[in-house]
Amino acid sequence: MAVRNYKELIVWQKAMEVAEQAYRLVKLLPKEETYALSDQIRRSAISIPSNIAEGQARNSSKEFMKFLSIAKGSAAELETQLLLAVRIGYFTESDITPTIDLIVEVTKIINTLHSKLTTTH
Repeated sequence: MAVRNYKELIVWQKAMEVAEQAYRLVKLLPKEETYALSDQIRRSAISIPSNIAEGQARNSSKEFMKFLSIAKGSAAELETQLLLAVRIGYFTESDITPTIDLIVEVTKIINTLHSKLTTTH
C-alpha cells in the first residue's frame, strides 16, 4: 500500500518525537542562550519532520529524495548542537542520550528510504 500522507510515515512520526524532545531540552538552557543556541536547536529540530513532510507532499521521488537529504542534514546539525551543549556544560550526556538515539534512528530510516527511492527512480 502506497503512503498517501506524510503523517503515515514512521520516519516523520519519529522526527516529530525528536522535535518534541529538543523543545524539552531547550527549556533547560540558560536565558542568555534564548536567541543563540536554543534558537538553533529549535530550528534544526523543526526542519527534520518539516522537510520529510514537504518532500513527501511533492509527489515526486526525486523531490522527496532531495528533501530527505535536507532532513538528514538537519538531523546532523541538531546532533552537533546537542553535543556542543554538553561540551559547554549546559546538558549532561544523560540529558541528550534519548534524543541522540532517536536522531540516529531517524537518520537510519532516512538512509533506507532514500536508498529505496534511488532504486525505484
